[in-house]
Amino acid sequence: MATQGPKIEDALEKIYELSQYLGDEIAVGAAPSTAKEDPKFVIIAEVRKPGLKEFLPKILKDFADKSAPATRVLDVAELAIAKDASSSDQPVILVRPELVVLGENRATLRRFNARLEQNTQPFASTEFGQRLAQGYEGGATIVAGLDVQTILKKDGPKDDQSRAMLERTGFSDMKYLVWDHKSINGQETSQFELSVTGPRRGVASWLAAPGPMGSLDFVSPKAAIAASILLKDPQKIYDEAADLATASNPNALASLAQMEQGLKLSLRDDPFARLGGEVTVELDSLPPQHPVWKVLLQVKDPRGLLATLKTLFAAFRVTPAELDEDGITYYTLPIPGPRPLEVSYAMVDGYLIVASSHAALAETIRLHRSGESLTKSGMLAASLPPGNSGDVSALLYEDPRAMAALSLMNVSPDLANSLLKSTAENQRAVVAVYGEETALHEASRSSGVDFGGAMVVAAIAIPNLMRARMAANERSAAASVRTLNTGQIIYSNTYPQKGYAHDLASLGPDPGRATAPSPQHASVIDSALGNESCTAGAWCVKSGYRFTITTACKLQKCREYVVTATPVNSGTGMRNLCSTSDAVVRFQLGPPLTSPVRAAECRSWAPLQ
Repeated sequence: MATQGPKIEDALEKIYELSQYLGDEIAVGAAPSTAKEDPKFVIIAEVRKPGLKEFLPKILKDFADKSAPATRVLDVAELAIAKDASSSDQPVILVRPELVVLGENRATLRRFNARLEQNTQPFASTEFGQRLAQGYEGGATIVAGLDVQTILKKDGPKDDQSRAMLERTGFSDMKYLVWDHKSINGQETSQFELSVTGPRRGVASWLAAPGPMGSLDFVSPKAAIAASILLKDPQKIYDEAADLATASNPNALASLAQMEQGLKLSLRDDPFARLGGEVTVELDSLPPQHPVWKVLLQVKDPRGLLATLKTLFAAFRVTPAELDEDGITYYTLPIPGPRPLEVSYAMVDGYLIVASSHAALAETIRLHRSGESLTKSGMLAASLPPGNSGDVSALLYEDPRAMAALSLMNVSPDLANSLLKSTAENQRAVVAVYGEETALHEASRSSGVDFGGAMVVAAIAIPNLMRARMAANERSAAASVRTLNTGQIIYSNTYPQKGYAHDLASLGPDPGRATAPSPQHASVIDSALGNESCTAGAWCVKSGYRFTITTACKLQKCREYVVTATPVNSGTGMRNLCSTSDAVVRFQLGPPLTSPVRAAECRSWAPLQ
């Protein structure tokens, strides 16, 4: 940013100037490729005021730097007479009195301009065009769509096996994918729709029709994230998944059959037959803390499923510990490892609850019984998209602030904790999915989801920015160590009776007489590290690192030195650096040092590549 910042600001200013010429609406259209042509696209905007034809060449020239602009700007007359030379594949901008259009080449723009002149609207009369037009009803911020059926026909699987597999999944029936973002009753909403040509089938039908989510009555309102899904009959899903697996390889499930024979049970007829279609996963915390999580499975036959689990554990010679509390039987399984863990489970009101600990499981049951769960608290209902009921096919509930804090915990615990303690209104992000006969619908309140997206971006960007800053600090520190090595060589050659300089100040300039080098102030490095306060035993700071020099001297002549560079704190760097009179820069990963390293220790570190 130090070098590119002014260029970025200048670019943003030019983009702002460009926006003053354009209307509020921008449309992008693209057509898939054909046997003779590559994909075609145009970007269209309304023209708000004159002067755009003269402004665009200037801005394109500035963005092109020293090279010639790759995009030409033409008016209608110039487009008509322009010759298709070797550069015809270059993008072209057409400026009309009412519209500005960017096309991939002159041929595309000529065809588009001819339709404008004829005032025809063939796309608007198509079924896909009419479906997109529905998205504009009531006003919209964004409407976007894909004609998936046409794309699959032109650019779908080419070989018979891939086409057959796509057909088996049911996704070959995909028709349109449409997204619109608008305001309903003063609330921002975002909606996706994936329609199919007929009733959903195959994998596309595994999502059940909307219904009540009883498992959400066990979820904590303080959850960082929770996801629920309603599936159709698990046995049917098992059959269809097995059919897909064996379609291309008849022996794909041979090992599974052998395992079932050894365990003396059938996955289809034992666990899957006893399960309902509802699954919920909740996550409350992540490492470095002990992860707190819960999984809830709807159960049609509780006794039968517990018996199946007992058979499985017996086959692996594992016996869960049992504990009865308040009429509930808790089962706990020890998980061996460097950090032994335990997993607890219990059967409660038609749900198998598996949790990361006995305490987490007990808290889940308490929330359910006390009416303090997510659904009973009213937080879920308040976060649902307007016009949508609590009956859904799938649901994602997220506390964006908590998720961002969890992501930041490993990089900056202080920032993560301050985010969690923030008193700002904590919006929840809720995404609901509805499985209809011929479509899948998704709806969300964009305010929460946008906030969540921003927090996710922050959770990704901030650690990366911090790592980038640390990497920059480390590169700067390594360069400074090399500069100090060079300075020591110059110093020892200039003042052989002194040998090496015994501190940083001796290598730096004299603050009183910068033009008069001396053994006390040799002026071989600048004052950033060579100022008068950087005397023997002192640490001097530059770009997130602390530097010092220690020497081994006899009879006032220093024959050995060690440069030590260490991060100011764990947030400014991860490598400690050093170098001795051999001028090799070495490093060691670890926390910041509190004292300089000795020459022998420094030589044991790995050389910096």
